[in-house]
Amino acid sequence: MLLETQHPHNKQLTVAVLGKPNAGKSTLINNLIGFDLAIVSDKPQTTRNQFQCIFTIDHTEIVLVDTPGIHKSAQELNKRMNHQVEMGADGADLNLVLLDMADKPELAFKELLESIQFQLGPTWILFTKADLNFNVDTEAIYARIKELSPAVQKKFIISAKDGTNIHELTGALCDAAQPGPHLFPDGSASNKNERFFVTEYIREQAFRILKEELPYEIAVVVDEYKDIKDKDAEAPISAHVSASILVNRPSQRAIVVGRGGSIIKEIGTGARKKIEAMVGGKVHLNLHVKVSPKWFSNNWVLDELGLPRSQTSARVWRSK
Repeated sequence: MLLETQHPHNKQLTVAVLGKPNAGKSTLINNLIGFDLAIVSDKPQTTRNQFQCIFTIDHTEIVLVDTPGIHKSAQELNKRMNHQVEMGADGADLNLVLLDMADKPELAFKELLESIQFQLGPTWILFTKADLNFNVDTEAIYARIKELSPAVQKKFIISAKDGTNIHELTGALCDAAQPGPHLFPDGSASNKNERFFVTEYIREQAFRILKEELPYEIAVVVDEYKDIKDKDAEAPISAHVSASILVNRPSQRAIVVGRGGSIIKEIGTGARKKIEAMVGGKVHLNLHVKVSPKWFSNNWVLDELGLPRSQTSARVWRSK
């Protein structure tokens, strides 16, 4: 039933975006919403928290749920990330499963079914990277995928890079939406606040700059986020942000800081630009690097990162 304050023709659809690490989920979401909100990196498992991104076409609101890449791992961090996938799919009207045509898509779908701990609801298959012109028989693969799961309903061959069939996908999503009130009538772009995206943008820059020098053992927490009103500044709406980059070992701290602080300065410069674009004003960003041994197995730290425990989580709680 529509709310009295909303248009009577309003429609709504919540869509969970699923797939293996590096399947292109965040790239697709950024393409659909029209700007870079979700962070993108060539490192696997860049996305750790599920979160919602919203865009509206005419009277149709589409809520996209970005999720971590589905994978198997006994590490506590990865268990919680897989739980984020389940949380993201829970309550979604539709699942979009991205399958990289360069990465054995049928096998990838089988592994996805084996890894998830929930039943797939209505699902559309998206064969990605159409711009690379792979010689793949998607019709035959799709037929076999449909045999693996009765939830599969449609397929699309897309490229988020050059826009191949993105309009067709968008139109199909609008057609699938059902009459109902918009969940974000205020025009919000996401259900996450600015503090969340600050951590994401800092981590994105760290991944971009450090490349293969630092393994997956890095996280970011915001120590302070404070709005500042400075009438004398060119940009009157500004913020002061203090954040910590967590690493596993002292040797990694030296890598992130860099000689004379060069690396952490470059991380801060890149992150500040994206944060300023988000808040629409000047941002003062202070970054620190802290050694937090095995933070990826520490329940206190993982809770602080917004990753609640899963049913398979360890019950050992150590001090921070």
